[in-house]
Amino acid sequence: MQKTPPITRGRKFAQVLDGARKIFLRDGFEGASVDDIAREAGVSKATLYSYFPDKRLMFIEVFRAELSRETHDSKALVNIDLPVYQVLPFVVQMLTGHMVSEFGIRVYRLSAAEAERFPALAAEYYNFGPRDVQFKLSEFLEYCVQRGELEIDDLALAADQLLQISGTRVFDKALFLGPAAVTDEEIKAVCAASVRMFLLTYGSEAVRDHVRGQDARPVRHSTAAE
Repeated sequence: MQKTPPITRGRKFAQVLDGARKIFLRDGFEGASVDDIAREAGVSKATLYSYFPDKRLMFIEVFRAELSRETHDSKALVNIDLPVYQVLPFVVQMLTGHMVSEFGIRVYRLSAAEAERFPALAAEYYNFGPRDVQFKLSEFLEYCVQRGELEIDDLALAADQLLQISGTRVFDKALFLGPAAVTDEEIKAVCAASVRMFLLTYGSEAVRDHVRGQDARPVRHSTAAE
């Protein structure tokens, strides 16, 4: 059995990769043509093939480059010495914002569309994308449990639940109508409601009391005397 020649990196490698990225994200693996990729990259087909022996290797390289960009933001989840009810809304809004961004939706669509053709890459997307975010969120939740702010038996399940409810309404809207259909106000409102539900379920008594206290705060109306 003949081995596939390896990828060659040269002066125009990044240029070729960027052109391939634009076409694959637009047309998927099946719809992308080598002619379109070469045209988008501004190189000849001979140059293209000198870097990538076939379209499959090109797709794999593009996918992994996109995946590397996506997983970068998950490293921002760190132990912060502030109450969970102050930190969690920010963390959830950051993750949800990324989930429904142009970049997040594009990579999700590409991964789902090509999962059957490239099962190993689909597994990479899951392990270094959603699973990695869930793991880091679980670490943050564990930190809050150790501080006595949360009461959680299954950290991975709780992290998954929080991620799922934080995408309520906005993820499907972004997926089918496009990221521009989702406003920052919608994301903020969904995340605030999700965090409130999560803290009332998993929060310690003191945290639950704080959340209920926030709900019970009276709305101050101005008067003519003021």
